Formats: sequence, C-alpha cells, structure tokens
Amino acid sequence: MPTFQFEAMDPAGKEIKDVIDAASQDEAEATIRQMGYYVTKITAKKQKKQAEKKSGGGKGKSFVIGGVKSKDLTTFTRQLSILQDAGLPILRSLKILENQQKPGKLKNTLIDVCEDIESGSTLSEAMSKGPKVFDRLYVNMIKAGEAGGALEVILRRLAEFQEKSQSLKRKVKGAMVYPIVVILVAVGIVVFIMLKIVPAFTKIFADFGADLPGMTLLLIDMSNWVKDYWFVLPLIPTAIVLMVKLITKFRPGRMGWHLFLLKFPVFGQIIEKNIVARTTRTLGTLVASGVPILEALNITRETSGNAMFEQMFSRIYDSIREGESIAKPMREYSKTKFHFVAAFFWFFFVPVVGVLIYITRASQRVVDDLVVNMIDVGEETGELDQMLYKVADNYDEEVDVLTESLVSLLEPLLIVVLGVIVGFIVIALFLPLVALIQKLS
Repeated sequence: MPTFQFEAMDPAGKEIKDVIDAASQDEAEATIRQMGYYVTKITAKKQKKQAEKKSGGGKGKSFVIGGVKSKDLTTFTRQLSILQDAGLPILRSLKILENQQKPGKLKNTLIDVCEDIESGSTLSEAMSKGPKVFDRLYVNMIKAGEAGGALEVILRRLAEFQEKSQSLKRKVKGAMVYPIVVILVAVGIVVFIMLKIVPAFTKIFADFGADLPGMTLLLIDMSNWVKDYWFVLPLIPTAIVLMVKLITKFRPGRMGWHLFLLKFPVFGQIIEKNIVARTTRTLGTLVASGVPILEALNITRETSGNAMFEQMFSRIYDSIREGESIAKPMREYSKTKFHFVAAFFWFFFVPVVGVLIYITRASQRVVDDLVVNMIDVGEETGELDQMLYKVADNYDEEVDVLTESLVSLLEPLLIVVLGVIVGFIVIALFLPLVALIQKLS
C-alpha cells in the first residue's frame, strides 16, 4: 500500500507533519479529514526509496572504504556556498552537487542528506548523521546559520576557513618533500655502497694481504653487518613508530609525546604555531557564526589535535563556566610542566643531552603573551572573532617563514652530513690502496 507524507492543521491551528498509508491520495485525504485535520500539503512517498533506505542502500551509492579527502569537502563547501548565494533552494543545490560527485563516501552521504531533508529534517540534522564526513565544527556552524537565517554567509566563512587550513597544510607538506626525498636517496646510495662496492674492495685487500687501518676495518665491519642484517634497517623505524603508537594509546603517553614534539627545536615551533593558527581560526569562525562560546571551545578543543592544547581549552571551558574570561585562564594554563614520558622520549631520541635540553624548555608556554593580550582586547571591545582572525593570520605567516627557514637550514646540513659520510667511505677505501702503492713502488 502506498505511503503519503502530509502536512495539516489541527482545529487549534497547530501544524502537523506525519505519514499515512492509503490506497490512493483521495482516500488518504479523506482519512486525514476524519482525524479532524485540514490538509495543506500531501505527497506520495516512493516505496522503492523507502526500501532502499531501510536496507541501507540508495540510488547511485557505491561501496567505499575510508573517509573523504579534505580537499573534496572544501570544494563541496565552496560550491554549496556559491549556489546558496545564487538563491537556489538548499535541496536543489545539494542534488546538483551530489550528481556531479564521483562515487565515494561524500556522494553516498549527500544522497542520505537529500533523503533526510525530503523527509522533513533540517540541513544540520541531516548532516549530523554523517559524522565521518561532516564533523561537529561543520554541523554546528550550519546549525548556527540556520538559526540566524544566514546560511549562505556561514557557508562562505566555512569555505574560507577550510581553504586557508588546506593552504597551510600544503605549504608545510611541500616544504618537507625535498629533505625527505634527499634522505631516502642518500640512504639508498649508502646501502648500495655497503652491499656492492665495499665487499669488492675487501676482496682486493684480502688478495694483497696488507694490514688495514682502523677506519677501513670499521667500514668493512659495517658493510658485513649491513650485508648480514639488512632486513633490520626497515624494522628499526617501524619498531619506533609502533612503540610511539603504543605509548600514545594511553593518556599520559599521548601528553608526553605531544610535549616532546612541541619542545623540539625548530620543528616544535612550527608545530606549536600551526596549532595556534588553526585553533584561533576555528574559534574565531565559530564565534563569528553565532555558536555559543562554551560549545565553540569544546569544538576547538576536539579539533586541536594536541593533548596539551586540549587540556588548556578544557580548563578555559571550566573557568568560563565559573564566570572568567578567556584570556586569564589561557595565560595561566598555557604554561607546561615537566612530564616524565616527554623526558623519556628526549632520552630515547637524544640520549643524556636530550634530557638536559628538555629540562631547560619544560616550563615554556605554548601560547605567547601577544596572543593572550589580543584575545583580552577582543573580549573588552566585543570583537573577539576579529582578534582571533588576526592572530591566525599572523601565525600563518610565521609558520610560512619558519618552514622556509627550516628548508634553507636543512639543505646545507644535509650536504654536510652526506659529505662526511661519503668522505669517510672514500678515505677508508683509499688509505689501504695508497699503502699498497707505496709498498709496490
């Protein structure tokens, strides 16, 4: 029997939304009138669509593994913002974008969102059912836009936020490509020399039966070790990664690892400023969009991606509930303390000296006074969102400068390291040859 979705008014003037099963539309309307309601709208729901929804499938859906690329979500948000600015109804906009999506998680979720909206749900309610695509930040901003009647403005802000975040990620990743490629190529060349070149020279030295200097003996021992235990080389970084993942499964371990990263020279500054830029931009976007400050702080904490910042925002949240401002608890709780697990990581990666370095840096703050004072001024003047945007823009620029400086520093450093390695191999191989030539002469 067909199912009809209807909207009606009761005798008191209250709007009623419901569904009813009937053989035809006339019979459905008659039944609704018998219930004492006045029908204002009635549409037939397709049985096929209901069956697909119950079975978990839908038209155009495909089996996918994994989530959605942030680049695809950013493009979707910008396109939806443009369509809303053009005045198209939200359902039509979503269907247009869903039709042009490639098969994947985003397309499947948009199909579900369109079906939920057709069933009477709001856009934020429909999106909240796909948390793997639309996170809390996204859903709460959409909800604020719906409540304030400015969905197109919120979508534009959300698109700008995502685009700036993507731009910063691309810059950092792009800067790291060159040193990583150089290191991998260098490791490959050194391993090749150890496996092929050094054994050939070792055979020559053995045929002449000459006494070998200490450097040459050390190089031969290293070559023999690489030849016998080459499989250990990829296991070492794999074991380190697994160890870090295992330790960070626990709360103290996660805090210790994140503090270790924040305190590491140069790299730590880039990570710290990147997180400050991201969190202030997130908080500013949420505040500007009308999301309540406590909810905005919760979302910012969850999207920070660092245990130290999560702890700081949790304490700021508690302080605001007790009537404090943001600036005062941020100044107080942004100062780090000595952490045993962080000290362990320093000792593991930089034995002895690392612990001394960590002790000197353990009490440094993760948020500068400049940030705290700008937030304080923003709260006093009622322009907190604008101040947070300025902080984010400033720190984005600082991350760019630090990343470029790091690349500039790594280039000569890698050349020096490679020169030392190659020089050691060349000297170790040619010292015995010089001695043999002298004896023959």
